[in-house]
Amino acid sequence: MNIHEAIQTRRSIPLVTEDPVPTDMIEKILESGTYAPNHYRTEPWRFFVLRGEGRVKLGEVFADVARSKEGVTEADNEIRISRSIKNPLRAPVIIAVGVEPGNARNVLIKEEYAAVNSAVQNMLLTAHALGLGAIWRTGSVCYEDKVRDFFGLSKQGEVIAFIYIGYPDMEPKDMKKTNYKELTTWID
Repeated sequence: MNIHEAIQTRRSIPLVTEDPVPTDMIEKILESGTYAPNHYRTEPWRFFVLRGEGRVKLGEVFADVARSKEGVTEADNEIRISRSIKNPLRAPVIIAVGVEPGNARNVLIKEEYAAVNSAVQNMLLTAHALGLGAIWRTGSVCYEDKVRDFFGLSKQGEVIAFIYIGYPDMEPKDMKKTNYKELTTWID
């Protein structure tokens, strides 16, 4: 598969089987993330691979976050807690991707995030090229202190992606994209 084909055919795959993903495939995905562009070569990405019981531990953290929410009825909160515990079990592998911004004066925080977002895209494309299904999940839980602390990130760091990975258990839908010509201005 060439890169253009990979970009055009990659889709978010939320449904995957529980079949284990070989470690060497996970390592290829991780390595591809490190080839993302990053200003001043700060390498602001941090990767955390969760399999087996690691996913259960993450579910417990998600449940703790759900328990701490105020203004929710007890019944609604129980549903939220139950869902939070189960969410990390939707795939056999989750790669949590964090950003640890550099603190040098010339480092711009926005560029650190851009680098890590680029790393995530590299990882999604690599998973696709390996025949795996993947989906980039986020949400307010990413930015919770409990989640940051679970992964040992600094006060400046945070999780920006949970990449759920497995073997596809669905056919991806065709995607209609706006033609680049409608979104492009040529300035000569």
